[in-house]
Amino acid sequence: MSTLQIILRNNTSSPTVYAHITGTTDNGLFLLNADGQTAYHPASPASGATMQPLGADCAINLGGPGASRTVTIPLVYGGRIWFSKEKPLNFFLNPGPSLVEPSPTNTGDANYDLDWGFCEFTYNTSQLYINVSYVDFVSLPVSFSLENQSGQVRKVAGMPSDGLDRVCQGLEAQGGADHAGWEKLVIKSTRGTNLRALSPNAGAVLIPGLFNGYYQSYVDAVWAKYANEDLTVNTQFTWGDVKGRTKGDQIVFEGVGGFSKPSALDIFSCNSGPFGHGQGVSEEMLNIGARISAALNRSTLLTNSVQPEGEKVATYYQNAVTNHYSRICHEVVVAGKGYAFPYDDVGASNSEDQSGFLNDPAPKVLTVAVGSPL
Repeated sequence: MSTLQIILRNNTSSPTVYAHITGTTDNGLFLLNADGQTAYHPASPASGATMQPLGADCAINLGGPGASRTVTIPLVYGGRIWFSKEKPLNFFLNPGPSLVEPSPTNTGDANYDLDWGFCEFTYNTSQLYINVSYVDFVSLPVSFSLENQSGQVRKVAGMPSDGLDRVCQGLEAQGGADHAGWEKLVIKSTRGTNLRALSPNAGAVLIPGLFNGYYQSYVDAVWAKYANEDLTVNTQFTWGDVKGRTKGDQIVFEGVGGFSKPSALDIFSCNSGPFGHGQGVSEEMLNIGARISAALNRSTLLTNSVQPEGEKVATYYQNAVTNHYSRICHEVVVAGKGYAFPYDDVGASNSEDQSGFLNDPAPKVLTVAVGSPL
C-alpha cells in the first residue's frame, strides 16, 4: 500500500496537543499539512537564506484530553512524529531544502522551553518500522499500537505517564551517589518543573566536558583483560565469529582492524573515536564496533567475553561505572523497552529486544498516543 492511516491521540491532561509529521519521500523533504492529509514539499530557500519559515501550516491540532485525529501519510523514510503541548513546534528551512528541527541542546532554540517529544518511523514498500527513542532525551511519553492487515495488534507502551519525573529522580539520586554529574542531565522549565532528561551524549553537547574521564578505569580494566584472553564477537552476519586481543593500546581483530581506547563520549554516542564512521572504515569494523560499544554502555565486557551471544539482560548495568541514564530508562519504561543509546538493539540472538520497536510488512492502522500509554 502506498498510504497509511495513523490515529494520533492526546492522552495527556493538556487542553491542546499538536502533532507534526516530517521525513523524506521520493519527492524530497516532506511535512504533513495541518489538514492531516496533504503532503507539503517545501521549496529550497535562496542561497544564504537560513532559518526561513516553512510557508505552510503543518501543526496538526489533536484537541483536548482523549481527543484524536486520523491522518494519512505516503511512503516516508527517516520519518518522525512530533508532539508538543499547548503550542505548536517551530520548524525552519535552510537551503537544500534542509529542515531545521527542534533542538534539546540549544538554549537559543525557539522550542527550548516547550514540552515536546517524538517517535521515529520508516514506511516503505517493504514494511512499516517504528520505535520510541530516548537516545537524545526523555520528555513526553509516546506509545503506539500497530494493527496489520490480518488483524493482529501489537503494542509498545513506552514511558508511563510519570516516566519523566521518575527518570529525573533516578538521575538525581545517581548524581548524589557517585558525584559524576548525572543530575546535570535534568533540564527544568522556566516554571521550575521537569522539562526533559538528556542522554549523556546530548548532555555533553549542552555541557562541554561533562563525563570526561568517567569510563577510564573501566576501559583500562577491559583492555588489560583482553591482553590475556580472546574477546569473541559474533557479528550475527556473514563474518561470523571474530576474535580480538589487546596489542599495545588497541584491541586488534586480525585481518579486520583494531579499536583504541574510547572516551566516555565515544561510548555514549557510539559513533566517534574508535567507533567513528568514515572513509576507510569497513562494514565489518562498524559491525564489531556496534557490539563493543553496546557492551561498554551496559558494562558487561569484564564479565562476558562472548559478545553479544553470551549476554543476559539481567547482567546489564551492574558495574558501578556504566550508562546509568540507560539503566534508569529501562527501569522506568514499561516492559523495559525503548532505545536509550544508539545500539540498544544489539543483543543475543535469542534474547528479548530492548529497543522498543515494531515492524510489519502489511500494516493497516498505526495508533500513536502522547501521554498515558495505550
